[in-house]
Amino acid sequence: MSADERTDGRTLAQLVTAATAEMSALVHEEIALAKAELRQDAKRAGIGGGAIAVAGMLGLFAMPVLSFAAAYGIHNLGLGLAWSFLIVGGAFIVVAALLALIAVNRFKKIQKPELTISSAKQTAQALQNVKPHPRALADGQEQVALRPRDAVAIEKTPVRQM
Repeated sequence: MSADERTDGRTLAQLVTAATAEMSALVHEEIALAKAELRQDAKRAGIGGGAIAVAGMLGLFAMPVLSFAAAYGIHNLGLGLAWSFLIVGGAFIVVAALLALIAVNRFKKIQKPELTISSAKQTAQALQNVKPHPRALADGQEQVALRPRDAVAIEKTPVRQM
């Protein structure tokens, strides 16, 4: 089959155009599907976040009530009311201290990202020795690539007369 022959009544150019249009439509449909899924996931995350916030607030409101109940429960065992509240407050301090020790222990186990740091240092070291490299453009112009630390690109372009 030669390049000039028609397939299904269409030329090669028409087939390429149709394939490009179908690929474009496919990409657009995939993007639309991804947006719909992300919207649904974002809605679920919002509802879940709201539920966690409400649960946290209810737990926060319950703490004083439960503290008073514990203190009065200890008072009913025959201990003075002031001592009962001190025992409950001391229990909260012990729990807070234990959680702080656990947190400090976990923070001490955090390590620096050694591989990333060494890779970044190697890249920086390699880029320090970069010299400009002229690149030929399509119509005979030259463009000079600059060192990474240079902020503005300078082009050597001859002025063309029209």
